[in-house]
Amino acid sequence: MKNFMNIGFKASAVLFSAAMLVACSNEQDPGLEFAPDMYHSVPLDPYSQIKDNKYNPGGLNLRQPAPGTVARGKQGYNMYLTEDNAEAAGTQLINPLERTQKHLEEGKVLYVRFCSPCHGAEGDGQGLVGQKFKGVPSYSAGRVAELPAGHIYHVIANGRGRMMPHGSQVDPNERWKIVLYVQQLQKGETGTTVQEAATEETSAQNETATPNN
Repeated sequence: MKNFMNIGFKASAVLFSAAMLVACSNEQDPGLEFAPDMYHSVPLDPYSQIKDNKYNPGGLNLRQPAPGTVARGKQGYNMYLTEDNAEAAGTQLINPLERTQKHLEEGKVLYVRFCSPCHGAEGDGQGLVGQKFKGVPSYSAGRVAELPAGHIYHVIANGRGRMMPHGSQVDPNERWKIVLYVQQLQKGETGTTVQEAATEETSAQNETATPNN
């Protein structure tokens, strides 16, 4: 019985040693995977794809969104431009936010935080950085004073010239708020009060009203 057990132990040791040698002989072989679902996503994960996708062109899980589609939570921020430049954005992008005092106040806070070091608190290009590195334009002078909202939005997100992109610092909603305040600076105004204009109907009534006889 003892001899049989000794033989069994020796055989087990030999098999274990052989298995270890074989397992360590191929560095490219990861060996067996236990519970592979823990390693590989069951859904079509575009960033950890293993097999070709037979349903998509090119066999990739990752596909470009269909033109005109908008990601969930990004309604009103359609960035499918005919050309990816500030000029096209100026004609094709429309600010989805209303010009309200709340939005202007929030836009001013964001502007002071991210833009004023170069562009100055009054948008005159005389921020501390703008004074050191000359050439920052004034918002209320020349062609800059006429730039449309979409153009400003595109430059904030992607940068232009010496201005670096700020898309990673401010989300789309915040960019449009900054745009609203920059449009105030284009008019030479730094306030955030919005005057309620009379409606066309009220104006028409005032023009046609006659005193009672």
